[in-house]
Amino acid sequence: MTRIVYEVVPHDGGWAYRQNGAFSEAFSSHAEALEAARIVATAQMKAGEAKQIVYQDSKGVWRREFDDGSDPIETEIEDRFA
Repeated sequence: MTRIVYEVVPHDGGWAYRQNGAFSEAFSSHAEALEAARIVATAQMKAGEAKQIVYQDSKGVWRREFDDGSDPIETEIEDRFA
């Protein structure tokens, strides 16, 4: 099983979620960043669908991978600023 952790953190004068060193867009409030992280984490957990996954790695390079839907994904949100 794959485990993905999203962290809610201050970023670019606002808030963002970070996963494996890569930041989301900046949000003006902590609540908006937390809600965005929840939406992404929930969508990531859906199993059974084959899909393309596009993400930016910790070096800023955009990656594209294929997920055949057979591996369940566990997600977690860390929020030390709540």
